[in-house]
Amino acid sequence: MKGFPLLCNVILGALIVAVSATKLNVPRLKLPYKDLLATNRSSVFSGRHGQLPLTAVFLDEYRDRLFLGGKDVLYSLLLGPTDSESKEISWPPLPGNREDCIEMGKEQTECANFVRLLQPYNRTHLLACGTGAFQPMCAFINVGHRGEHVFTMDPTNVENGRGKVPHDPSLPFASTFSGGELYTGLTADFLGRDSVIFRSLGSRSTMRTETDEKLLNDPKFIAAHLIPDNDDRDNDKVYFFFTEKVTEAGDREGAIHTRVGRVCANDVGGQRVLVNKWSTFIKARLVCSVPGPHGIDTHFNQLEDVFLLRTKDERNPEVYAIFSTISNVFQGFAVCVYQMADIREAFNGPFAHKEGPDYQWGPYEGRVPYPRPGVCPSKITNQPGREFGSTKDFPDPVLHFARGHPLMWQPVYPSLRQPVLVKANIPYKLRQIVVDRVEAEDGQYDVMFIGTDIGTVLKVIALQSGNSLETEEVTLEELQVFKVPTPITSMDISVKRQALFAASPAGVAQVKLHRCETYGRACAECCLARDPYCAWDGSSCARYLPNGKRRYRRQDIRHGNPVLQCLDQTQSEDLDVTEDRVVYGTENNSTLLECVPRSLQATVTWLVQHNDRKEEVKTDDRVMPTEQGLLFRRLFRHDEGVYICHSQEHGFTQTLARFTLEVLQGDTLDELMARDNAGLSDSFKDRSPAGSYRSWMPCSAYSRGGSSGQMAQSRLWFKDIMQLIGPSNLPQVEEYCERMWCNDKLRRKHKSMLEKYRQAQESARKARSRNSGERNRMPRDVSTNRAV
Repeated sequence: MKGFPLLCNVILGALIVAVSATKLNVPRLKLPYKDLLATNRSSVFSGRHGQLPLTAVFLDEYRDRLFLGGKDVLYSLLLGPTDSESKEISWPPLPGNREDCIEMGKEQTECANFVRLLQPYNRTHLLACGTGAFQPMCAFINVGHRGEHVFTMDPTNVENGRGKVPHDPSLPFASTFSGGELYTGLTADFLGRDSVIFRSLGSRSTMRTETDEKLLNDPKFIAAHLIPDNDDRDNDKVYFFFTEKVTEAGDREGAIHTRVGRVCANDVGGQRVLVNKWSTFIKARLVCSVPGPHGIDTHFNQLEDVFLLRTKDERNPEVYAIFSTISNVFQGFAVCVYQMADIREAFNGPFAHKEGPDYQWGPYEGRVPYPRPGVCPSKITNQPGREFGSTKDFPDPVLHFARGHPLMWQPVYPSLRQPVLVKANIPYKLRQIVVDRVEAEDGQYDVMFIGTDIGTVLKVIALQSGNSLETEEVTLEELQVFKVPTPITSMDISVKRQALFAASPAGVAQVKLHRCETYGRACAECCLARDPYCAWDGSSCARYLPNGKRRYRRQDIRHGNPVLQCLDQTQSEDLDVTEDRVVYGTENNSTLLECVPRSLQATVTWLVQHNDRKEEVKTDDRVMPTEQGLLFRRLFRHDEGVYICHSQEHGFTQTLARFTLEVLQGDTLDELMARDNAGLSDSFKDRSPAGSYRSWMPCSAYSRGGSSGQMAQSRLWFKDIMQLIGPSNLPQVEEYCERMWCNDKLRRKHKSMLEKYRQAQESARKARSRNSGERNRMPRDVSTNRAV
């Protein structure tokens, strides 16, 4: 029985792989860092000294500025070109704090002021808080009014930051600022053990949770947001998203569940019970799982990131969340979407209850006191004759019940009861998510931008097919926003500027959400992209604007079918970006016909043309299709012909390249090499100090002397170079050879050698053709089929 859980994990892991394999997981386009820079789609800010380990980012669209916090430093950037103005503030720990930190046993690298919080405080100031070498501190930054680029701080006006940011720069926390008050979920002590939800600043008393594992059991806070319930501001609630160790029966020891918890913004604690403690805190489980056979679901329990997609109704944003598995058998990630109506329904449902240590958890079926625990004192919740001005007026039984029953029985399930995206056994981890709701020709699409731990961003949409519950995930692009692999630690999206801001230990990157012209110059290419931002406007692939004046717009996000959308376009001339190349290969050697479609979701087929007849290339162990092209492991004379590379995507076929393959006879090369060694003029030879002749050799060969063994090695080296010409890389091979030769004189000899080689091959080919013609004209003996 000990192996049963492991077997289950293996089965569930295989299920996840199978589920993800059915999706369109491969990104259509992979854009490397240099391509993003070359097309002016991305720019990176790495600080004044080229290194900026970011720990806090705040995007201020009102002021058109980006505020950054790092190790002992703050930055203000004007949003605009890459060379836009930036201002810097140095903010080290207070005098003596760094030395105290080291004396308390912390590493020197930890004993700095890591800025963890940047929040707007009022019209002219930001609130900034940092770890202060394990003695948190806060200050107010003067950023001026809109249109000004003011960025100053009074270093002497520093406040205690305990309860606002963690002491340890590596510990997670979440915060939100509203109504002059700061709400944070964090560990508030030096050792990182006191996990609490705090409210500080403002005119009301400081609030925190009780120290009780039933409330918070080793939590990891991910996000915090204030979301109103209705028009009554007294009903505003602050929601916290976090993971914690479970106490429910039936779960294995050390299991993790994801929670959504909430408190009333106007909570001031109780009068006799829960004094200055939250009296309205309740929590529910967030479930993100893939339905499996026999009712066994595969759960993603570890919460990685949360993004609140605001809608026109501020009371009902959509919650996007990234989850991961915590299994040692396989690695999987999922994105689930939750509706606020479902979250509120769970909080309005039954409380979870347990009679004693040996009992199982179940729904509470007794009488729930009034006012219901978890509700806010407001006009809506009050009843005639039973009005409560604040939580201090709540009866003690209500507060005792809230303390003993913080968990709801009903979990919160995602929309459609399943993830919108699943990825398993991928070579990276999903870490951050932001979402943009885009208007397209046929409706709205949520474009997800997902940051990874290797510095890339995935641009993904999820499509629901008809009335089916199944969703199709389409990865439009994979963008390498940083030059070297580095984990993306935070992301922000500017709808106003149509830009994404991704932060990492290497700095912050500003990336344009779209660049439609890079998809191609034809209607079909624009349609195949399936990008909600882009449409064919009759002359180019351009940004789709719902209120645009141009009526001629072609777009098919759901199916990406260019045959229907671009039927009236002259596709053959625009789309056949055919590259005609002549490729020389040597008999019995290998050659690669390189052809890589721009879209990774396209499939490649090869045709060969002999005279006027075309047929599909027959592949085997000798002729193999690869990701880079068609590989001939050993060339034969009958392989000569015209090879055509086609790409196929969503039923659309496009010609990418056409190769004329000429196979050079092996004995002709041997004769040429022998003639080079024995009978070439002195212009192709060089005398050694001993007076003997050496064959034409690279610089490295000349530096080693002129033995006969080295002469043989150089001939083999020359053959290897001639093999490289086969994959149609002659310009690159010539450049390589020029670097290998000593001087301009030998470079000229090299080019002359190549020309003589080609002339010899052409002469041999004509001679074979003449001999073949003469044999055909000679009378033959019918019985032996030999020439008479």
